[in-house]
Amino acid sequence: MADDIRKMVREKYAQAITNKSSCCGDNSGCCCGGSANKDSDIITGGLYQADEIKGLPKDMLAASFGCGNPTALTELHPGEIVLDLGSGAGLDVLLSARRVGPNGKAYGLDMTDEMLAEARANQKRAGIENAEFLKGHIEDIPLPDNSVDVIISNCVINLSADKDQVFKECYRVLKPGGRFAVSDIVLTRSLPEKIQRDLLAWAGCIAGALLEKEYKDKLAAAGFTGIEVEVTRVYDFTSEAAAGILPDLTEAEREEINGSVVSAFIRAKK
Repeated sequence: MADDIRKMVREKYAQAITNKSSCCGDNSGCCCGGSANKDSDIITGGLYQADEIKGLPKDMLAASFGCGNPTALTELHPGEIVLDLGSGAGLDVLLSARRVGPNGKAYGLDMTDEMLAEARANQKRAGIENAEFLKGHIEDIPLPDNSVDVIISNCVINLSADKDQVFKECYRVLKPGGRFAVSDIVLTRSLPEKIQRDLLAWAGCIAGALLEKEYKDKLAAAGFTGIEVEVTRVYDFTSEAAAGILPDLTEAEREEINGSVVSAFIRAKK
């Protein structure tokens, strides 16, 4: 099952970035991005302000398939090292690189070749030198122990089938006192089994999401302290636009899960 999920996620995100299309609708089955597609607003509409992305390639926001703006979660200081898990087209990495300045660095980690190519092209277009994009899995971060000041992520951890391992890896690479500050999808109540087993829903950042208590418990088990979960949006799956995210569900089934899926800021410290 875990390998099937990873394969589905990789294929869907590769398809989305190659076609420069929204991940919502058209049965594409991945987290929604900021494109003009009306379905995308249910997840990412209005998360980035114009002044934040000034100077970056204009099409970067359209290639962002997240559910939040993790660069707004925690203060970044000049000289710090930042790691973005599942960095996609690189928007959050480049924003972080600008904030930590030339003496700091921002890493992006992604498993999808097409995303990495897009991110590196965007970096070149933006002229930002203190960023680096790495290929790998978030369950096996290719960085040394105690090497990162801040970990961010934008609607990616929920896609992993082994979140315990993700949190262990996060704890390992963070320096003592390091911060974990991510945007992610969280559940307020358990989802029906049909959705949990739906691979498209996994790739769509829904079926793999944890309950809030599960998220906190897993972070604590990995060693984190000061754990906070702040709900930022509650999604309405009864709307016509929402049908594009879960095309295999009936209207009644979408009504059943309405209010159970939220996006949240999750913060913790090592």
